[in-house]
Amino acid sequence: MPPITVMIKPASGSCNMRCRYCFYHDVAENREIQSYGIMTQENLEIIIKKLLDYARESCTIAFQGGEPTLAGLPFFRRLMELERDYNVHHVKIQNCIQTNGYLIDEEWAQFLGENHFLVGLSLDGDKDLHDLNRLDAKRQGTFNRIMKAARLLEKHQVEFNILCVVTSATARHIARIYRFFQKNNLRYLQFIPCLDPLYEEKGQHPYSLTPKLYGQFLKNLFDLWYADVKAGNFIYIRYFENLVGMLMGYLPESCGVIGHCSYQTVIEADGGVYPCDFYVLDEYRMGNLVTDSFEEIEARRREIAFAEASLHVDEACKNCKWLKICRGGCRRDREPVVDGVPSLNYFCESYQEFFSYAMERLMEIARMAAAKQ
Repeated sequence: MPPITVMIKPASGSCNMRCRYCFYHDVAENREIQSYGIMTQENLEIIIKKLLDYARESCTIAFQGGEPTLAGLPFFRRLMELERDYNVHHVKIQNCIQTNGYLIDEEWAQFLGENHFLVGLSLDGDKDLHDLNRLDAKRQGTFNRIMKAARLLEKHQVEFNILCVVTSATARHIARIYRFFQKNNLRYLQFIPCLDPLYEEKGQHPYSLTPKLYGQFLKNLFDLWYADVKAGNFIYIRYFENLVGMLMGYLPESCGVIGHCSYQTVIEADGGVYPCDFYVLDEYRMGNLVTDSFEEIEARRREIAFAEASLHVDEACKNCKWLKICRGGCRRDREPVVDGVPSLNYFCESYQEFFSYAMERLMEIARMAAAKQ
C-alpha cells in the first residue's frame, strides 16, 4: 500500500478572517450545509483510528479550513494522544497545518514546534498588499498580527512556508513582494493563483487574476528567482522547484503539475469525504469516514470518476510543444467541465508565454542541480 495523505477540516469552513477572495466560502455557499461546525473529539478518534489502521509505511495528515486553529489547542493535543495510541503499524506520521496565523500565540507556536508540525502560513506580501484582501472580522487588516505569528514560529523553530495568493494586485507588484520576503528571511514560498467563484465567469472581481497578468507575473518572478539561484542565494519557490525536478526526470509532488487529479481524501468536520479541496460539494461526497470504511469510500470514488475526468487532454494541448512540462494544469482552472470533459486551462496563454520565456534557463538550472548530485 502506498503512503496515505488526508486533509482534515476540523473547523469546516469557519474562519476568524474575511479574506475577499476566499475560495472555501464560495464552496460552502454551493452546498446544502454550509458549515459542519467543529469536529468532535469522538469523531476525531474514530477517524484517526481508521486512518492508522489503514496506513502502511507513512501517513501525512494535513489540517486546513476555513481556519483549523479554531478547533482549539485541546483538540490538537488530543490528536497527539490518539496518534500515539492507535499507530499500530508504527508508520511515520507527518502532521501539517495551513493557517491564517491569526490565533498563533506563544502557546500555539510552542506546541507546533514540539510536535514537529509543518506549517503553511498565509501572507500576501508587505502590509499594504496583504491588508488589501486579508481582513479580520471587523474588516481591519491583519498584517501586523500575522508577522508576529511568523516570528513566534521562528522562535520555536517551527518549520513553515509562506503561502501567497496571486491576485491582480500581487501579480503587478511581485518584485516588491519578493524583496519583502527576502528582507524578512522568508525563503520557503508558494505562490497560489487566486480562484474566482466556481460558477461565475472568470475575471469579474477586483482581485481576479487574468491570464495576461499571470503570464507576466510568472516571468517577473522567475527572473528574480533565477538571479538568486545563479548568485547562490537560496529561495525555495514550489512551482519552479517542481519544474526543475521534472526536467531532471523526477515526478512532481505538486498536484497542479502532475497532469491529472491525484487521489485526495478530504475530510470535513462531520467526517464527510471528498476527492479534492476545491470540490467539497454535495455532488462529490464519497461517504463518511465515521460510519464508512475506506473500502466503501474508494468504491464511491470509482463511481463518481472525479479524477478520471482530468485525464482528458484538450485538442489544443495535443499539439502544444509544452505539454510534457505543463500537463494541462489544475482541473479547477479547466472549468467548466461539460459531460465529464474539462475545458482548456484558463491560464493556457500564461503558461505558453512563460515556458517560451524561461525554458532555456530552467534547463540550465536542472543541469546545475544534476551536477551537484
